[in-house]
Amino acid sequence: THTIHFNVTAALHRPALLALQQPLRLRLPLRSPLLLNRSAASSRTVVKEDRKMVKVAAVQMVSSTVLADNIAAARRLVAEAAQAGASLVVLPEYFCRLGRRDVDKIPIAEQRGVGPIQQALAEMARENRVWLVGGTLPIVASATTVDAATAAPETTSTASSADGSSSSTSTPTPLLSKVFNRSIVFSPEGVDVAHYDKMHLFTFRNGAEQHDESRTLVPGAGPVAVDCGPLRVGLSICYDLRFPELYRALMRTQPANANASSSGGGATQTQESDGQLSCKPCDVIVVPAAFTYTTGLAHWELLLRARAVENQCYVIASAQGGSHENGRRTYGHSMVIDPWGEVLACRREDGEGVVVAEVSAERIAQVRQQLPALTHRVL
Repeated sequence: THTIHFNVTAALHRPALLALQQPLRLRLPLRSPLLLNRSAASSRTVVKEDRKMVKVAAVQMVSSTVLADNIAAARRLVAEAAQAGASLVVLPEYFCRLGRRDVDKIPIAEQRGVGPIQQALAEMARENRVWLVGGTLPIVASATTVDAATAAPETTSTASSADGSSSSTSTPTPLLSKVFNRSIVFSPEGVDVAHYDKMHLFTFRNGAEQHDESRTLVPGAGPVAVDCGPLRVGLSICYDLRFPELYRALMRTQPANANASSSGGGATQTQESDGQLSCKPCDVIVVPAAFTYTTGLAHWELLLRARAVENQCYVIASAQGGSHENGRRTYGHSMVIDPWGEVLACRREDGEGVVVAEVSAERIAQVRQQLPALTHRVL
């Protein structure tokens, strides 16, 4: 509020003048028409324009092997993003643990809707009143033999026969549960409203640096988009970034398959009250990731900006960024990109942090109107 001074002596009778020792003070709200010199109608217009701007945040972490420490760090960073005004917050891939081996994710895998990681994410969303894309976490899929090369090695035992000779036998790798690498979206009430399971599984061979996610992960079944308040949000994870057809599916203006969904997840269309399926292009694509330093340096920003430009939408990319206990170095560079491919905010240093930017519905509409590429698609 502002304090405004009026000289009202000319309008008062003599007795009242004697009683007044100080000018009359009126305390008025900042948006008072008297202060802003605007009509009530113009004030309403300003408020309406403000609502078209939504703050979003990409959280960067350097997750360790200790689950409790990682959850504590995520709580702190989500709170920081909320305090900065973000209403949509995205955590990075494997925010909960980056183990020393690929199979280290198996012991902390949770059943759908149950477990300390999901409970913590629900609490973060509810306590901070934000839409929260919970990075990724392992969710139990099925009991399958995991490749012995990356799981537990075979054990050899020696047995002696009656004639004194010995023989060796190998015990096969025990059955382990492969998991989904799942991204779950929580509402400001802490409700699990949608989830997406990573469809494309990363494989990379570069001398001593070897990765093969198919040894421990089960791929998801289809694309998923969800309405987070005023924003239509398309879900993806890390290596998905290299497959533009996934993002094209998320931008469909006509339903290609009314049943398309992630394994047990929500459909890519929004069910309207009249029972008809509606499908609209996403306003935002989210990419929680743990890009290696090698691939990130070469391709991370290039691919993110390409996805933003070709789909004429915002991209929120939350990354692991730094050196981890397992010796792995992740690229980081968490960022928010606008529909024209401009980087609005980026953390270019290693280490945890939060980047915040504004998403504008008017900017999306402007780009799509000036260059209506989404309507010109043939295939």
